[in-house]
Amino acid sequence: MQDILVLYYSQHGATRELARLIARGIDSVAGCRARLRTVPKVSTVCEATAPAVPDSGAPYVEKQDLAECIGLALGSPTRFGNMAAAMKYFLDGTAPEWMQGTLAGKPACVFTSSSTQHGGQESTLLSMMIPLLHHGMLLMGLPFTEPAVSHTTTGGTPYGPSHVAGSQHAPISEDEKKLAIAQGKRLAEAAKKLAAGS
Repeated sequence: MQDILVLYYSQHGATRELARLIARGIDSVAGCRARLRTVPKVSTVCEATAPAVPDSGAPYVEKQDLAECIGLALGSPTRFGNMAAAMKYFLDGTAPEWMQGTLAGKPACVFTSSSTQHGGQESTLLSMMIPLLHHGMLLMGLPFTEPAVSHTTTGGTPYGPSHVAGSQHAPISEDEKKLAIAQGKRLAEAAKKLAAGS
């Protein structure tokens, strides 16, 4: 089995649920399995540190996860049209992996959740793509051959899966589910082919 890292940060659970759906798509591809990981919150107090193990949910990511994966799905909620500070903080610490080319040539996709339809989903997805491009990753989106991209009235863009939570934290819509699963499957299929060719 070859692992594809599904790395996310989630505050209210929507991005975590998208991560699980992407993982389901990955796991549907023979020979591939999803490795779910998260990042700790960034403390407002400089001296504070996060516990070594999260209270619940996925384990914290380790740099070894980046080396061992054959692909990466990266997810974060929107923060003023940008990725959350916790994800940016983690990515800012990957200079050694950048220098070694740990992620170069591996496929990647991005996903997000926002509280409003116009909460900056596409700019958040683009903000997550930039460090992945610097790492030399091969970015994958969602083509319009996925029918839900064309008719969704909630989240889901050609840049990657997304969710519109609303102020009441609405559940993930059927279209959003289909797109997240489809993205995971596309990522796993591409990663498997690329890994076989290297």
